[in-house]
Amino acid sequence: MNGGFHEFGPLIGEDLLARHGDGDWRAVAALAPSLTEIEGVQGLRCAVWAPNARSVALVGDFNAWDPQRHPMRLRHMAGVWEFFLPGARVGDRYKFAVLGADGVLRWKADPLARRAESPPGTASVVHDASLLAWSDRDWCAGRAARQHPGQPISIYEVHAGSWAFQEGDGEPWEQLGERLPAYAQALGFTHVELLPIMEHPFGGSWGYQPLGLFAPAARYGTPRGFAHFVGRCHAAGVGVILDWVPSHFPEDAHGLEHFDGTPLYEHADPREGHHPDWHSAIYNLGRNEVKAMLLASAHYWLDEYHVDGLRVDAVASMLYRDYSRAPGQWIPNRYGGRENLESIDFLRELTGSVRARGDGAMTVAEESTAWPGVTKPAGEGGLGFDYKWNMGWMHDTLQYMRRDPVHRRYHHGDLAFGLQYAFSERFVLPLSHDEVVHGKGSLASKMGGEPDRRLDALRAYLAFMWVHPGKKLLFMGGEIAQWQEWNHDAVVHWDLLDHPAHREVQRLVGRLNQLYRERASLHASDADASGFSCTVGDDAENSVFAFERCVPGHAPVLAVCNFTPVPHPGYVVGASCGGLWRLLLDSGGPGGTPAAPRSIPARQEPAHGRPFSLTLDLPGASTLLLAPGSLDDE
Repeated sequence: MNGGFHEFGPLIGEDLLARHGDGDWRAVAALAPSLTEIEGVQGLRCAVWAPNARSVALVGDFNAWDPQRHPMRLRHMAGVWEFFLPGARVGDRYKFAVLGADGVLRWKADPLARRAESPPGTASVVHDASLLAWSDRDWCAGRAARQHPGQPISIYEVHAGSWAFQEGDGEPWEQLGERLPAYAQALGFTHVELLPIMEHPFGGSWGYQPLGLFAPAARYGTPRGFAHFVGRCHAAGVGVILDWVPSHFPEDAHGLEHFDGTPLYEHADPREGHHPDWHSAIYNLGRNEVKAMLLASAHYWLDEYHVDGLRVDAVASMLYRDYSRAPGQWIPNRYGGRENLESIDFLRELTGSVRARGDGAMTVAEESTAWPGVTKPAGEGGLGFDYKWNMGWMHDTLQYMRRDPVHRRYHHGDLAFGLQYAFSERFVLPLSHDEVVHGKGSLASKMGGEPDRRLDALRAYLAFMWVHPGKKLLFMGGEIAQWQEWNHDAVVHWDLLDHPAHREVQRLVGRLNQLYRERASLHASDADASGFSCTVGDDAENSVFAFERCVPGHAPVLAVCNFTPVPHPGYVVGASCGGLWRLLLDSGGPGGTPAAPRSIPARQEPAHGRPFSLTLDLPGASTLLLAPGSLDDE
């Protein structure tokens, strides 16, 4: 297995190399490892960008990891080294032996590898993309319509390694494919969102410190296994969103840090290139080739694995040069400001290029500050994302629910404050993994009050969330009211479903998703203030909050929330129309089903600025949902 550049002409066209240097992400594919045929010879074509290296050699199983055997050829114009290896086989491990500008020999994994060795191994692995087979053409064709902002989006967030994996029962992707799509479908979720599944050295990072931006994490199985999982989700009517991390990368020796003996992918100055919180390196997004690689990664998952969207992690850390930095520990931009102009340009190019695909793929920003216009088009000064996580809503409402019910009357504003900005962006309401780790406790354990009423409070809170403006996201375990916080080394406590109280929480989530999908008023106007009307917003004394969701041409839905365990018989609530109102859901009933399904007549007696009113027996720690119509109306 000799091969090499001396036997074959240039492997990459000059035009592609020039485009790569100009930052064209579409040209990155020309550098990606590929099993191909050149001059009638089958083999592996590979290339690597290392402009400051003194030399680069291909090493691997095929040459006993000898850096003298297969030196690579430098294409001087672009700083790209290339090689063709005849006879390479799927599954061969390989790396690049890079003699850096500093004279140090480093063994680096391929930044563009499509497959990686399972940890603790760190090699890249030869992959054949033709092994992936798809049968989801109809699903992909309908994506744009399904993911339109006026459609219901309810996301089940999952860590692939700790949902329900059992040793000895096959690779995780196989197990997840057999169970997770059907489970998400049965509960009515429209999507699953996976914590990062790109190759990452440290499992305890949950994937948020990735190095293999084109390789599914080998700890969960093969690329083919992941593709099969996505296909199973689509067959079940469930979309797939991936968490994706372009903000930083770990400094492991086999990775991107000082790749060619210089700060190539990262900034040279630690005030720009080192993250003080995560002790990781920060991508230099002002460098064309770095930006192109990241954009190519984003599109690779959309193209190669048919995923339906990307949630971009830690956007706030990208937007501000002084993020988590003390005075004197950051470098202002060229105008003297704190905004990271290169990151802003990158994010706009990312969202614009995804939207330009025209296939309905969506982008979601985890942005924890009040940066304006995250979901506005770039042409209007925004970042162009489809959705933004509403971290403020999550923080305020969970803070409210943590309080003893007797004290909530003094903090009624925490419940309603989010409505002051609820329509400034297109939001996702995230009850995510971040809120159930590091001593924060599980979602169920956050509920204040008597222990035996916490699940009542949780059900009322979940129902409140599902009718509040914004798309929905719930981390695994929350739907069964897991008591212990998430542990990535364990699995969801499915044995809790042996207890009726936990089964009822799960049933409620299913019922909420059903109503959310069926009732246009609950999803069609999430980002439009005209689709929301506050009915009772000032009853702090009783901790009662009521509002209507509405959209033209469809019946409104009235939500009445009581966040204390004290019932309120004969509670009067204003109603927008007369006739009978049907009780759709009682969060305290079995699976949200009202204990005694009934219709309630609206009286022509004005209340709360409405021409009609309803008199309700409002249970303690409950959310009621009502809509005009009799019991026979479905």
